[in-house]
Amino acid sequence: MSRSGEAKMVRHGGSCHCGAVSFEVEAPADLELHDCNCSICSMTGFLHLIVPKSRFHLLGGDDQLQEYRFNTGVARHLFCGKCGVKSFYVPRSNPDGISVNFRCLDRGQVRSWKVLAFDGQHWEASAAELNHLA
Repeated sequence: MSRSGEAKMVRHGGSCHCGAVSFEVEAPADLELHDCNCSICSMTGFLHLIVPKSRFHLLGGDDQLQEYRFNTGVARHLFCGKCGVKSFYVPRSNPDGISVNFRCLDRGQVRSWKVLAFDGQHWEASAAELNHLA
């Protein structure tokens, strides 16, 4: 932690399975992740690292991204059109942020991680828990 009480940011690299979509995200070396039990997160095994858009940098593969929306249409589920992996997306809880799939990050800069449960099955009652992240 810095003197101001904020964790020092490092650059974490990541990509989809085939590498066509690559990105960097600025986040602490010690990560706090959210494991959501909603239908899509449960089916895909997504582990959320939610950051402000300003701390996310798409390095390559914008032309490979496909989009899927459902329910309210606010969340923009983005996935690689070549391998099908969703390495990040724009979450409904933080439409001004990005949720990166921890499982798609290179582990080089990760010192530790803690996984917190998020009750996405009861999204309306739980969503405020994530407001501070982006």
